[in-house]
Amino acid sequence: MNKRNIVVIGGNSGIGKKIVELLKAEGANLFLFSKSGEGTTALDITSNNPEFENLPEVIDGLVYCPGSIDLKPFHRISLEDFQKEMEINFFGAVKTLQACMRGLKKSSSPSVVLFSTVAVQMGMSFHSGIASAKGAVEGLTRSLAAEWAPQKIRVNAIAPSLTDTPLASKLLSTPDKKEASDKRHPLGRVGTPEDIAKASLYLLSDDSSWMTGQILHLDGGMSVVR
Repeated sequence: MNKRNIVVIGGNSGIGKKIVELLKAEGANLFLFSKSGEGTTALDITSNNPEFENLPEVIDGLVYCPGSIDLKPFHRISLEDFQKEMEINFFGAVKTLQACMRGLKKSSSPSVVLFSTVAVQMGMSFHSGIASAKGAVEGLTRSLAAEWAPQKIRVNAIAPSLTDTPLASKLLSTPDKKEASDKRHPLGRVGTPEDIAKASLYLLSDDSSWMTGQILHLDGGMSVVR
């Protein structure tokens, strides 16, 4: 990743923060955006016309990290709740991709990393909002991978299961909750930001140069192992 220009949206917390740490260690040139603006360029991805200031002319890698966890029974999810999930997880990615498309086309080995969730593949109660939004992300991943393949722009997504991040803190807030969550995974633990960050670096690097349009299920075996 040395001297490659990598744009990270949502790089100051959880998975995004760990991705940034690993990219820094690899010598990447980082262009960081987040809602809070702490140590990054402030960006409200849910606004109608978000301003992506100071994007590099050439973009070698793009990682879109913003997400949400708002688990409710379907009958309690309002239309506004669904719209919020879509704004953060799907439309935010669309806006980012459109803003970065020109820079990606100028790179010799561009790669895009998006994020889905294990709940798209598995039927999981109370996940209809986030599963719907991330299902749209998976469709976008495959479609853009096909459309952008002639420009050699690779587009892949990672679909994690529950990961120990600030976003998931309510689900892991007590030892009992943590133990129950660990036990639901065949490998006996929830994910860590480093698990997901290392996979992200793989997708950004030339080590994955023959991979595009894929959904990488990084979920402790939850989606396929019984």
